[in-house]
Amino acid sequence: MDRGGRGSRARPPPRLIPLPRVRLTLEYDGGGFAGWQVQPTGERTVQGVLQAAFAALPGRHGPVHAAGRTDAGVHALGMVAHVDTELSLPAEKLRLALNAHLPRDVAVLAVEPTDPGFEAQFHCLYRRYLYRLRVVRNDPRGLALDRARVQFVFREVDAAAMARAAARLVGTHDFAAFATQETRTTVRTLHLCELRREGAELRLHVAGDGFLRHMVRTIVGTLLWVGKGKLRAEAIDAVLASRDRTRAGPNVGPQGLYFVEAGYVPWDAARSEAVAALRLPGAPAARTMEACA
Repeated sequence: MDRGGRGSRARPPPRLIPLPRVRLTLEYDGGGFAGWQVQPTGERTVQGVLQAAFAALPGRHGPVHAAGRTDAGVHALGMVAHVDTELSLPAEKLRLALNAHLPRDVAVLAVEPTDPGFEAQFHCLYRRYLYRLRVVRNDPRGLALDRARVQFVFREVDAAAMARAAARLVGTHDFAAFATQETRTTVRTLHLCELRREGAELRLHVAGDGFLRHMVRTIVGTLLWVGKGKLRAEAIDAVLASRDRTRAGPNVGPQGLYFVEAGYVPWDAARSEAVAALRLPGAPAARTMEACA
């Protein structure tokens, strides 16, 4: 028997065949999670429970990668993720199988076969978020039931001034003043930043090519300063120019923040509105939706 002496040929390593890739659309309640990403200290995360659900199914599976890594307490209405899996099931059967192994605060809404090169995060051209506010000064309904879904505001605010301030953030700016402990470039482009009165709520709709840590929550905190008369709407320009985090408002709580859409085609406002309308919680009829002006 040849033991690999002189003149022997080494056997080539076995060729690894790439696993098929699928695209997931996910909904989750972020209240019971320490964010999206698996943590080395073992906290409960969305990525962790999804990977556990795949591990309960036959075959090999790769890690689940998302379009965005939401923080603790932040919800998702339409998070996109991808995963490599050798499990050969029709898309709908795979969706049902995953949901059978997932806790009740995470659901797979759709499964689609996708190109092996598709990257949920790096191919995403824009992300859209929603922040829900409710003024409860004269209407306390929902204080108990919606405490993990909405940010309550306990005094009346000037919604029109808040809307004017929000509009000044649209475009390409340096958002350093709205970022927390950010090491990346702080220049971002917002395609949409609009405060709307929808039913009993004030809702900030914001979409951009990328977001800094706590950026949306700081924008909302700053808009509330405007609404309470602590900052003029026009002063948003000076806050942006300062690049100073202390000039912007506080981070509001995560419970009012929702990841709505990951976009893989160039920004189109009408298309994004159509997608959002299908996902928004308790979306009122069009006649009750208006920009605060």
